[in-house]
Amino acid sequence: MFWTRLFSGIVLLVIAIGSIWWGGPVLTVVLLVVSLVGYRELTKAMGVPSGEKKAAAADKAPAESSVTAIEIVGLAGTVLYYGMIQLCMNTTVSGQMWWESADGAVWLLGCIVLVFMGQLFIYVFAFPKYQAEQVIAGFFAFVYAPVMLSFIELTRMTVAGIFIVWLILISSWGCDTCAYVVGKLIGKKKIFPVLSPKKSLEGCIGGVLGAALLGFLYGKLLVNFFPTMVDTFAWQTALICAVGAVMSMVGDLAASAIKRNKGIKDYGKLIPGHGGIMDRFDSVIVTAPMVYFMSLLLLGR
Repeated sequence: MFWTRLFSGIVLLVIAIGSIWWGGPVLTVVLLVVSLVGYRELTKAMGVPSGEKKAAAADKAPAESSVTAIEIVGLAGTVLYYGMIQLCMNTTVSGQMWWESADGAVWLLGCIVLVFMGQLFIYVFAFPKYQAEQVIAGFFAFVYAPVMLSFIELTRMTVAGIFIVWLILISSWGCDTCAYVVGKLIGKKKIFPVLSPKKSLEGCIGGVLGAALLGFLYGKLLVNFFPTMVDTFAWQTALICAVGAVMSMVGDLAASAIKRNKGIKDYGKLIPGHGGIMDRFDSVIVTAPMVYFMSLLLLGR
C-alpha cells in the first residue's frame, strides 16, 4: 500500500509540475479533466444521482441514467468555462490580453451564472423529478471543483504567473507535509477530534509556519536569480504561503466534513492509494483562489 501510494503520488507530482510549467492548452486540458472527474465525484458523494433514484422509487417509476440532467449541465458548463479561459488567453483587444480586461472576467462570470440558470431550468421543467437539494448540490459542486481549480490557470496567466503559481503547491502540499511531520513528532492537543481525530494543534501550527518558511526561501531564491525584484518579495511570498496554508487546511477539513456527513471513506478510486481527485486535491482547490487574490493584493501582478 505504501509503495502504491508513493508511486501514484510521484506520478501526480510530475503531471502537476509538468502541466503547470508548460501552461497554455496543456494546463487547460489537465485542469479540465481533473475538474470533470472532481465534479462527478462531488455530485455522487452529495447524492445528486441517488436523489433521482429515490424520487423515481417514490413515483414507482424506474430510475433513469446514473448521470442526471443536472450533472450534465454542470459537466457541459465545465467544458464551456475552460473553453472560455482558453479564449481569454488567446484573444487580444487593442493590444491587451482579453483576460486583463474587464470583459474577460465578465464572460467567465457569465459561464457560472449560465450553469446555475441551466440547472434551475432542469429543476423547473422536470418537476417533481428532482429535489431542491440536488440542484443546490449540483451548483455547489460546479463552483467547488471546476471554478475553484481554474484559479491555478488564472494565476499562471498573470504577468508573473510562472513564478507565483508555485506558491499554490507550496501552500497546500508543503503545509500538508510539514503538518504531518510536526504532528507525528510533537502533536498532542487534538484540535478537531470529531472531524479529523489525527490532526493536532501543533501539527496545524507547524504546517502554517513550514509553508511560510518554504515560501520565504522560494522568494529569496527568486530575488537572487532576478535582482530586479523588490527586497520585500520573500516576505510577501511567505505571507501568501502562510495564508494559503490556513486555507489549505480548511479545504482539507471541508472535504472530510462532506465525507463524514455522507458516510463515505473516499470520493473515488481513480488514484491508487489516495482515493479520488477530491481526496488528493481537496486542499489545492481552496488554496488556488486565495493565492491568486493574495498575489494581486500584495504583489499587484
